[in-house]
Amino acid sequence: MTAALKAPGVTLSATELIALRQVALRPLDEPVLAALPGGFAIRRKGHGQEVADVREYVAGDDIRHLDKGTTARTGALHVRQFHEERDRVSLLVADFRPSMLWGISRAFRSVAAAEALCLIGWRIVVEGGRVGLLAMLPDGQVVVAPRGRARGMLDVIGGLARAHDMALQSVIDGHSEDRTLDEALSRTERLVSAGAEVLIASGFDHMGEGLADRLSSLARRRVPRLIRVVDGATDNLPAGRYPIRLPDGRRIRVAMHDKSATPPEMETIAGRPALLVNAGAEIVETARRLATSLPSDRTP
Repeated sequence: MTAALKAPGVTLSATELIALRQVALRPLDEPVLAALPGGFAIRRKGHGQEVADVREYVAGDDIRHLDKGTTARTGALHVRQFHEERDRVSLLVADFRPSMLWGISRAFRSVAAAEALCLIGWRIVVEGGRVGLLAMLPDGQVVVAPRGRARGMLDVIGGLARAHDMALQSVIDGHSEDRTLDEALSRTERLVSAGAEVLIASGFDHMGEGLADRLSSLARRRVPRLIRVVDGATDNLPAGRYPIRLPDGRRIRVAMHDKSATPPEMETIAGRPALLVNAGAEIVETARRLATSLPSDRTP
C-alpha cells in the first residue's frame, strides 16, 4: 500500500477507533443499568430490575413484588412494576465499496462511516448490549459475530480496520465497480437473530432495484436504521461547471449551484428515514448528532 493511502482520513486506524470511546460516552447523562447483555431497559413493563412504578395490589399479582414502604405508609397492599429487560444485539454494517473510498475534506466517506458506527457501538456495549459487524467490500465481506463488553467492540474495531485495508487494496488491484447495495446486504438476516438492531452506514450509492424490498424484509423481525454518509464539502463549492470522471472512464462537466441553505439532518432512502452524517464534520459534532438522533432509550 502506498504512503498516500496511509494518510489520516484515508486509512482506518484501530487506535483512533478505540480512542472514540471517550468521545462516544461524553454525551451520556444517564447511569449504566448493567454491565452484562440483557441490561437494556425498554419502555414496556415486565420482569426486569429497574422499577417502572408502584400501584395497588390486585388479585393475581406476584406477592414477591410487594413494596413494603408504600404498603406501610398507605395501609393498603402495593406492588412494584418493573421495566422489561431485553438482550440488545446490534449489527454494525459498514459500506466499504469503491464508491465510499473517497473524500475531499477531513476523511474518506468509508472512514467516516466506520467512525460513526464505532461511536454508536461503544455506547451499546457500555449500556450492556452486544455488537457484531458486517463490512461490505468490493469483492466480498468481513463478518464479526456479536459479542458484549469491550472485548466485543475491540473485535468489531479489528474487523473494521482489516476490512478497510482489504477494500483499499482491492481497488488498487482493479476492482473499482460497486456491487449493488441490495446484493451486499443479502446475508444480513442470517447474521443476527430476530429483534436485533441493524445499523447501516453507507453513501447509498448503487442501491439496486431491490433495496426497498430488502429493507422491508429485514424490518419484519429486525430493526434497520439508516445512516447516510455524505461529504458536505461538495455543498460549499463555488457555483460553476466542474469536470468529473465517471466509473466507466467517461468525462463530463457538472454544473454546481450555490447552496446557501442549511443542509437537512434527515432524508428518506428507499422509503425509510436516514440520518445524514457529514464526513467533513469534526468527530465531536458527529457524536452529538448520533446521540441526539439515536438516544440510549430507543426501543430495539
